[in-house]
Amino acid sequence: MKRITAIVRAEKLEALKDALFAANVRGMTIVQVMGCGNQHGWKEYVRGTEVLLNTIPKVQFDLVVQESQVDEVIEVICSAARTGEVGDGKIFVAPVEEVVRIRTGERGASAL
Repeated sequence: MKRITAIVRAEKLEALKDALFAANVRGMTIVQVMGCGNQHGWKEYVRGTEVLLNTIPKVQFDLVVQESQVDEVIEVICSAARTGEVGDGKIFVAPVEEVVRIRTGERGASAL
């Protein structure tokens, strides 16, 4: 099993969620986060004062899938979240050693 963490633009929340449901990905955790990447923020003027904004609101999706689903899920995320502009986000993939469904005690793939 693999954990896929995708950090994407906040405005892509609904489109990505719908795309993942359409791809039969049912379990996901979605969190609003703040962060910055290569762009390191920008300057804006608020009431005449220069302000450096170095964190940007993003949305983080966490999913655990079978190894055979990883490439498909990554493609779904890229297709739904890509704008072609700086700041589209990142996807991280990491191994998951065990999954346990609290309600039933099921373990492994059946707990997903």
